[in-house]
Amino acid sequence: MRIVITKVLLIIMGIVFFAQANAQNSGNSGAYPFRNPALPVDERVQDLINRLTLEEKAMQMVHNSPAVERLGIPEYNWWNEALHGIGRSGVATVFPQAIGMGATFDEELIKEVASAISDEARATHNTAVENGYRRQYSGLTFWTPNINIFRDPRWGRGQETYGEDPYLTSILGTAFVNGLQGDNPKYLKTAAAAKHFAVHSGPEKLRHEFNAEASQKDLWETYLPAFKALVDADVETIMCAYNSTNGEPCCANKYLLQDVLRDKWNFDGHIVSDCWALVDFYEGHNVVETTEEAAALAIKSGVNLNCGSVYPHLPAAVEQGLVTEEEIDEQLATLLKTKFKLGLFDPAEDNPYSKLSVEDLNTEEHRQLARKTAQKSIVMLKNNGALPLKNNLSKYFVTGPNATSVEVLLGNYHGINPDLVTILEGLAGAIEPQSQMQYRQGTLFDRPNANPQDWASPNAGNSDATIAVLGISGVLEGEEGESIASETFGDRLDYNIPQNQIDYLQKLSDAAGDNPVIAVITGGSPMNLEKVHELADAVLLVWYPGEEGGNAVADVIFGKVSPSGRLPITFPKSLDDLPPYEDYSMNGRTYKYMDEAPMYPFGYGLSYTSFDYSGINLSKNKVKKGNSLQASVKVTNTGEKGAEEVVQLYVSDVETSVDAPKYQLFGVKRVKLEPGASEEISFEITPEMMELVNLEGERVLEKGDFKVYLGGSTPHQRNVELGMTEVEEATFTLN
Repeated sequence: MRIVITKVLLIIMGIVFFAQANAQNSGNSGAYPFRNPALPVDERVQDLINRLTLEEKAMQMVHNSPAVERLGIPEYNWWNEALHGIGRSGVATVFPQAIGMGATFDEELIKEVASAISDEARATHNTAVENGYRRQYSGLTFWTPNINIFRDPRWGRGQETYGEDPYLTSILGTAFVNGLQGDNPKYLKTAAAAKHFAVHSGPEKLRHEFNAEASQKDLWETYLPAFKALVDADVETIMCAYNSTNGEPCCANKYLLQDVLRDKWNFDGHIVSDCWALVDFYEGHNVVETTEEAAALAIKSGVNLNCGSVYPHLPAAVEQGLVTEEEIDEQLATLLKTKFKLGLFDPAEDNPYSKLSVEDLNTEEHRQLARKTAQKSIVMLKNNGALPLKNNLSKYFVTGPNATSVEVLLGNYHGINPDLVTILEGLAGAIEPQSQMQYRQGTLFDRPNANPQDWASPNAGNSDATIAVLGISGVLEGEEGESIASETFGDRLDYNIPQNQIDYLQKLSDAAGDNPVIAVITGGSPMNLEKVHELADAVLLVWYPGEEGGNAVADVIFGKVSPSGRLPITFPKSLDDLPPYEDYSMNGRTYKYMDEAPMYPFGYGLSYTSFDYSGINLSKNKVKKGNSLQASVKVTNTGEKGAEEVVQLYVSDVETSVDAPKYQLFGVKRVKLEPGASEEISFEITPEMMELVNLEGERVLEKGDFKVYLGGSTPHQRNVELGMTEVEEATFTLN
């Protein structure tokens, strides 16, 4: 009997051994420990690394990592974009460009937008994989948001940012990351990336060789705070920039990548190079001579993922003794953790985000969210009483090169949608049936008309209102290779909008007489609007407003909603008022340090109603170091229309041992008030808001007086000149 049992056991063991061997040989990797969700992530990662050859390891660290069929690992492309909606992929909701989201000053709204984007991202990924597609832009790792500081209006990619202020960039960037990555305790919904680390904002043409020089004070006061905020928010990825900072390429910058990011901030996610930035090591910055040396330098610098073509040369770098396989394993381990956090090696039924499908793509709910975001992003720069218009006037004349343009809805890094509502379409959909609306383009986008006959502008004289849609688009500003009409690689070294547009607006103004002319301006950066402000009765800055842009513009023009956007960046009167573009010192830049009076200040934006601020109160007049205080103010809608107000808190250190900002934004709250209604708005002023950044980049507290400003804008006198209510002011002393 024992002999029979023994034989049976031997047969069973043989069958099991054969099945396991057959499973491994056939690519069925279900039995591998790295496939076991019950094991710790570090153990799973190490098991997977131990099964890879050196060549396979190298290719897993490239953005278009191929399949490892013998282990059942499919190909994965790490490169994806979601700046203001899923970019460069399938049909998705197109939200307003990032700079427009910055103009909302609304972190709750931006988190809602990012959550909708990540729903669509998972749905797109799940649908693509179900159909056997694993192309670029179908993965779950998104290289967004761009939290660089828009320090100079000449930078063509400034439209991708949330503006010039580190605090505003920090709160909106954090909200966006939280929305993208989700709140599941085990799985990331998607992986977000903070880019471009660090001190990166042009010139676009020189980015592959440029060295940005920044003092320790400017680094820690302006360029690094938003990155620190996103690291604290557990952003999964950091993208290192093309340029050098203070003499070292950003993707091989020991101070930035090791001393600050890893050691000081304890960042534990992965670092990705900007695309082909490692090639710049030997073709732009000339810090190495060969591809193998570039690969080794990047590994030793802590770059986990190469977007580009350098890391396939890692095996040769090992062979040449430039780097060890153990060093490669260390960087690969950090990278692979992201895949495990996304659940890419787990059964789909374990991951709640696997349930998102085509039903969650391009939904009506997301469309309405895009419209709401566009509404809140629109900044009214001028209004002499022309707006809002009634929607039942006898005749409207819509004109200008951007009225029917899809391009001005999109900005850059955009998605696509089958229902992009142009500004003309939005306006036409909002008027009553008895009203007439006529349209003529009137002038070309960026050059004079070849035909001297003008059949367009006379319409302004026989119309109750003329709406001229002017400005710029992504063909004039953006990334180096995308702005096909730009002779300066996407940067805007000419601060003006095309002169032919100004000439045409002059004709419209002359023809209109007493009839109002409303200028609707598109674009993603500051521009010279002095003549537009002079000629038009009302001016709306609508940025690149997304798929619902036309409807949102109509909602504001016809008074369905009151404009409530605020400028997230200063509009200087002239580029002559700024330091040279290549100068990264903050002296003379942004609302904090600019001495010249701007055309439009940071934080500026008009409403259809008026708000009064009164009764500012501080909980303490004297504060000991390390203690906080409360600041409050009463806000009253003194106009005749319900609207939202953007209440802003600024703090100023009156006497400092080194140059300090005139004042700094440290709080934002949106409040909706009906006519006659009031609400008390409070902010906590923390010790961090009282800190000064010294020349060594250290944050210190210095005794003395501080001013607190509460209002709907910065305390700049120019805001009052333009029609905004003066802010309330109070003083406290730090002992």
